[in-house]
Amino acid sequence: MNVAPPADVVRRAAELRDQIRHHNYLYYVLDNPEIPDAEYDRLFNELQALEAQYPQLVTPDSPTQRVGAEPQKAFAEVRHELPMLSLGNVFSDEEFEDFDRRIRAELGEATVTYSAEPKVDGLAISLLYRDGVLIRAATRGDGTTGEDVTQNVRTIPSVPLHLLGSGYPALLEVRGEVYMPKQGFERLNQRQEAEGQKAFANPRNAAAGSLRQLDPRITATRPLMMFCYGVGKVEGGTIPDSHSAVIDQLKAWGLRGCPEQRRVEGVEGCLAYYRTLGEKRDALPYEIDGVVYKVDRFDQQNRLGYVARAPRWAIAHKFPAQEEITTLLDIDVQVGRTGTLTPVARLEPVFVGGVTVTNVTLHNQDEIERKDIRIGDTVIVRRAGDVIPQVVGVVPSRRPADARRFHMPDRCPACGSEVVRLEGEAATRCTGGLVCPAQRKEAIKHFAARRAMDIDGLGDKLVDQLVERGLVKDVADLYTLTEEEIAGLERMAAKSAANLKAALDKSKSTILARFLHALGIREVGEATAQTLAAHFGKLENLMQASEEELQQVPDVGPVVAQSIHAFFGEPHNRAVIDKLRHLGVHWPDVEPAPVEEQPLAGKTFVLTGTLATLTRDEAKARLLAAGAKVAGSVSKKTDYVVAGESAGSKLAKAEELGITVLSEQQLLEML
Repeated sequence: MNVAPPADVVRRAAELRDQIRHHNYLYYVLDNPEIPDAEYDRLFNELQALEAQYPQLVTPDSPTQRVGAEPQKAFAEVRHELPMLSLGNVFSDEEFEDFDRRIRAELGEATVTYSAEPKVDGLAISLLYRDGVLIRAATRGDGTTGEDVTQNVRTIPSVPLHLLGSGYPALLEVRGEVYMPKQGFERLNQRQEAEGQKAFANPRNAAAGSLRQLDPRITATRPLMMFCYGVGKVEGGTIPDSHSAVIDQLKAWGLRGCPEQRRVEGVEGCLAYYRTLGEKRDALPYEIDGVVYKVDRFDQQNRLGYVARAPRWAIAHKFPAQEEITTLLDIDVQVGRTGTLTPVARLEPVFVGGVTVTNVTLHNQDEIERKDIRIGDTVIVRRAGDVIPQVVGVVPSRRPADARRFHMPDRCPACGSEVVRLEGEAATRCTGGLVCPAQRKEAIKHFAARRAMDIDGLGDKLVDQLVERGLVKDVADLYTLTEEEIAGLERMAAKSAANLKAALDKSKSTILARFLHALGIREVGEATAQTLAAHFGKLENLMQASEEELQQVPDVGPVVAQSIHAFFGEPHNRAVIDKLRHLGVHWPDVEPAPVEEQPLAGKTFVLTGTLATLTRDEAKARLLAAGAKVAGSVSKKTDYVVAGESAGSKLAKAEELGITVLSEQQLLEML
């Protein structure tokens, strides 16, 4: 039976907890301890002894409760009530000056005050305090949902289990970066190697791996630290009105802010801070890969708002990437999902920017020639923005006598079709769009799309299954599928299989323009397909046309003509088209439309806003039938903008460029 502790013991335990929290604050937050370690140990041991004698004294936020939780089976998901957004990046002074210019223009200010701080290379974390007590810690995850790592975070000495002082909100979410100091990382790797375990690649990797241990006792042995860099949700209280003031307040409540954080004025202040921090980067006790600038005032942040997954009021200014040299062993060619051939350098493995790099894209033939890269060269590898490795150049003095030049292949390595490089383009592409295995999934998805063959129910996941199970090797195979084969796929049953089979059968009856669009010919979109169908009338006429004859079609220039001619010149593509027609895909032939029956030929329209009597698709179809082109954006080449209700930026752009704006009634009269 537990005996209630005497009042003086309760008071002494409370005093010890407060004293230990105070000394933790001095040691971990201010880096200014006022007692020796032996005295700290005496206080800690005394509290442990009292709690052992009277277990009722143990509280969740007691300094003794950092270590000792049982291993977890898995991490629970945590949905962030306010998303943890990512940051945009700039890599030069000029890019940051552009960012600042946009900020000042939006705010109408001559100069903006920023908070500047190192971009610590660690793992973003969210701490939730209720009435000053840490109740939950979660990783950033995908920004919306993270993992509950509360037990592990409780083992980090610089994270207070109970906030100091008073005045904090009833609910306070603190956000920061968990990282591993350089010295701690080196000691950890020495220990890993001594124990015959794999060393960590870099401090960030080590921090992430340590924080995601299912056993908190392992996390407790890892030298993790944390800097707070802001707040999320706040309820039942207030916080200061600027970022820098919030960081100061968090420090007063016992949280650890980065000592290098500064309040700076305008572009000059930011860039001076960036240069100063860059000079001392190697001497810092933790890894950083750049600087983060944030508009300091919260009212200005609120006015600027957010775009996509990033705030408009903050940016990361990355340091120059790290570089190393290695040997280029060979160059392979990969075929992308849209048919682009990409040369890839195979490298002697090299450790650069915190990772081991073995493969690097060389982009295209022009890039290889511009840098004079040859197989066998010693090359300089850089991690651009500390993310994407790239070959930035060669070391000519180390070039071996047998170094070989590289040339793109004449045939696709995936399917053997001819490859082409269109005039004005750097990319080399496979012409076997209907048969190339590298392009198979994308070709089928495009073929089945609503604006193409309109095969209702044939979604992306279903296409993936059909290809991965070997049921469909080209678009024509869709029409050989049986209901039994379809019903055997995941999440499909007899009724859904019957519905898809019916949709396939229905799609066999189409029009030539839709069929041409569905083939996925490079440079042939919906409008061009309509123009080609109207000009040639029959597919056979189009397939037999020379490049010169193709260029007689309105808006078909040399590049588009070359692409069409190359596509129909590939026997594999012709074979698939024959197969489609044999399986019942058909359309009515039409008489080529005389030019005089296309009163809007050569005119470009843009539709914006909501029309009262026509849908966008109906308006577009009528314009195409009249010979017009319908574009998605306004440019100097636009002839007319049709503006419906709630027209937005496209209307403003048209007015700015002096382009004729039509109402829906004026469009109908013109048609």
